[in-house]
This record gives sequence, C-alpha cells and structure tokens, in this order.
Amino acid sequence: MSFIIENIASLKGRIRAAAEFSGRNPNEIKLLLATKTVSASNIITALETGETLIGENKVQEIKEKFETLKVISHQTHFIGHLQTNKVKEVTKYADCIQSVDRLELAEKLQKRLEFEDRTIDVFIQVNTSYEESKFGISPENALIFAKQVKQLDRLNIKGLMTIGLFSAETQKVRKCFQLLKNIQLSMLDKDLSVHDLSMGMSNDLETAIEEGSTIIRVGTAITSTTAIVCTACHWHQSTLRWFNTCSGEASTASRSECEDSSRVEACSAMRCSWMVR
Repeated sequence: MSFIIENIASLKGRIRAAAEFSGRNPNEIKLLLATKTVSASNIITALETGETLIGENKVQEIKEKFETLKVISHQTHFIGHLQTNKVKEVTKYADCIQSVDRLELAEKLQKRLEFEDRTIDVFIQVNTSYEESKFGISPENALIFAKQVKQLDRLNIKGLMTIGLFSAETQKVRKCFQLLKNIQLSMLDKDLSVHDLSMGMSNDLETAIEEGSTIIRVGTAITSTTAIVCTACHWHQSTLRWFNTCSGEASTASRSECEDSSRVEACSAMRCSWMVR
C-alpha cells in the first residue's frame, strides 16, 4: 500500500508549506484521516506512518473496524451527522464527536454519558455556507448553542467544525472559514474553550490553514489510486504561485503551465514527484 504512504507524505508537505507561508507552526495543524469506506488494514497502514487521528461518518463502520484497529494507538472522531438513536452506540467507540449541532443531541449525549459515568470531547458543527443540504447550527445561533452545551458537564467543548462551500471560487470558500474563525474569537471572549478549528479538506486545505484551521480532514486524497496529482507542488491562491514542498521554494510557473501535461518534466527537474495513479 505504498500509495497510501505517498499520499500522506504529499498531504503533510502541503500542510507544512501552507503553514510556513502563513507564518504558522506546522505542528499546530493535525491531519485527520477521514476513513469512510476504508478497510481496517488500509487504516492501519496509514496510522503506521505516524498519524493518530481517524474520522468516521457512520456508527456501523466504527463498530466493524473497532476490534481490528485496537492493535494500533489512535483516536477516533465521529465526523458524520449523528442521529439521536445512535448515541448509545457512538459513545462506546468514539473518542470525540465533531458534529454536535443541536440541543436535543447534546442532551441525549449528556444523559448517556451520565449513565456511563464518563465524559467525551465534542466540536460544535456550524453551517457556515448556509446550504440546506448541510448539517450544522446556523452561525447566528452558534454562540447561544455553545453556552447551552457548556452547561452539560459530560461534554467537553474542544472546538468548532465546518464543511466549507464546495466551489472553485476560493474567495467564496474563504468566507466560510473566516466566518468560523470569527465565531471562534467571539466564543473565546465569552470564556468558551473552542481552541480547535476543524475545517479544510484536500481541495481547500491551503485556504483553511491561512484562516486558522488546526485540523484538516482528508479522505479520498489518502486512498485514491486514480487521480493525476503532483505530490510536491501545490497552487497557493494568495500569491498565484506554485510551491514545491520538497524544497520549500516557490516556482514562477503559472497555474496553467503547471497543470498542463507538458509541465511534468519541468516539475521533475524541480524534484517534484508526479504520479499518475
């Protein structure tokens, strides 16, 4: 499964380059492996690279993989929409729930955890794109909701989570991340410990890191064997330049030049690793 190891190395390189460009410490940013439909054996391969966080969308998948994954140290975050009738099961297997978005769910979790006599870490999910197809508390109600969750002593609020707008227009995506950052700052002013921001995926992680993300959630980019990608160059929207994550240097090439297939040889000369999978 060398492609998994190579994919993770590529993503870590992108995270490092984006963090350094933004004047941030790359160690502040964690990579969460979104492992929906990924086999337990492939997850173990990924965790053996040194990663420690995985995220599952479905309770059934957490249950099915739980025993196999016990052989390697890691934390499991639940990142999908959580139905209240699944609370009893998810608290058995998840170390953190990133999708708390309504009071009914929070109160159900509180009651279950009182019964189990333990606590759990949670993130509040915010619908920063205002899309009806997405879950999450509305930005306008996020602060009030966070205050309500804070009263539930079995839930430890660790941060905020959002799914940015899926768009090729970077500025529209950026607005989602900026909104979550502003909500975080308002909550911190109210003594709410939302120190982590879980935002950004493979298509927008550079923008998310610029806006303060501390957890990047990536799924298909880790296990993909079909995409044509450059594992060392990535386009930095703010500067309109390509960054070589092997050398940490910026390229003067235009985006169209680097995306063109004729750019493969030039990228090789820059010590980039192109892979056609």
